[in-house]
Amino acid sequence: MIGRLVPDRVEATAASRGRWPWTFGPTTLRLLAVGLLLVIPAWIDRRAAAAIIIWDVVVLTAWAVDLKRLPPPEALSIAREWGGPLILGVRQTVRLSIANAGDVMVRARVTDFADAKLRPAPADGHADVPVSGVAVVDYDVVPASRGDAAMDLVAVSYRTAAGLAERWAVASLTQTVRVYPDIGEAQRQAFALIRARQIVMEKRRARAYGLGREFESLREFQQGDERRDVCWTATARRGRLVVRTYRPERSQTVWVVIDAGRLMRARRGRHTSLDAAVDAAFTLAQVATSAGDRVGLLVYGRGMQQRLAPDRGPAHLRAMLESLAVARGETAEAAHGAAAGAVLTAQKRRALVVWFTDIAETAALPEVIESAAHLVPQHVLLFAVPRPTDLETLAAAVPGTARDLYRGLAAQEVVERRAALLGYLRQRSAMVVEVGAPELSATVVDRYLGVKERNLL
Repeated sequence: MIGRLVPDRVEATAASRGRWPWTFGPTTLRLLAVGLLLVIPAWIDRRAAAAIIIWDVVVLTAWAVDLKRLPPPEALSIAREWGGPLILGVRQTVRLSIANAGDVMVRARVTDFADAKLRPAPADGHADVPVSGVAVVDYDVVPASRGDAAMDLVAVSYRTAAGLAERWAVASLTQTVRVYPDIGEAQRQAFALIRARQIVMEKRRARAYGLGREFESLREFQQGDERRDVCWTATARRGRLVVRTYRPERSQTVWVVIDAGRLMRARRGRHTSLDAAVDAAFTLAQVATSAGDRVGLLVYGRGMQQRLAPDRGPAHLRAMLESLAVARGETAEAAHGAAAGAVLTAQKRRALVVWFTDIAETAALPEVIESAAHLVPQHVLLFAVPRPTDLETLAAAVPGTARDLYRGLAAQEVVERRAALLGYLRQRSAMVVEVGAPELSATVVDRYLGVKERNLL
């Protein structure tokens, strides 16, 4: 999958830039400056003025000859290629290749106008491009946010080794590239993938009642086995008690619900809470699909941003990654009730719903808590919220002034209110995860595997 995430290589022939796409090179400017030194003798001897004119004519003639030697912009072609996929917060190399089909070596300066999401300023580089050869300029980008980024024109100015004349040109290398969540986090969860396979293939017989069990094999009755698991037809044939053994279903459903409202825009270190939720969601999706489960996705703000029906397989995983990459934080409060209603409408059979969100500090029962509670009777709910480490630190600090005391009391009130709201969900049999962003992926995957082990679906 990684190779297919790399942006395409783009190439274009340069074209003239501006109405007068040439200028004096640094050598010409220095030579003209030397001619100005004759201005002082010209006040004394008019023959020095003639020397100035002759000098300038010689310099300008040399400039014109050098300008004519320069290859036209159409003789240059520029290509942009990417060293790998663009991952949030991960440094990546971009390479600009300049090909020269002219008759003279040129010294080029290229400027790539990269999107501000990738780097704060345009990238500049210099290269000597030989005749019928190619030179490269590398620069780095560090994506600061997920989603699509627009790459603009590449500007190039070039001159000969003499440096008398200079031409300006541009190459149309406009393209839209996509910044993905930190998919390396999912790869670092390889231990979870192995454990998930073991759960499905080697797990001991599940003893849960009701639906949601797949027949695995027959074996002789042992002390402690349930009589309801006895296979009477096999018992009659063999003349001794035989029971059925089961394994967890491979086609269970997991819904990943991500809140993209204003609270998820809060920064937790370098990234936002939404970024951490997106990374954890993709990690969970990889583990769940490897375990044979079907994964659905719902990203919502005031409206539904992204929705994918439950499915599995590489194509579905790629579609989920693309959807997560463009999930954007909104400035308004998210419509939690509409999200819960969408899940209840789309998923009739019991499923695991993993809800990434945050809690607003309000006196009344927040909408997200009330909406999540509506899911519990029908589905298994895993409610994941970021831990307010700053508030907890402030609440635990010893106040030194009256102002610190008031701030500490306010922080304690918020922490206690959050604990009460999460306890409200726990009392309704919801699982609650409240951890920092670095531990979110591993914790959510571990809870998912626990659900599989206990056959809760």
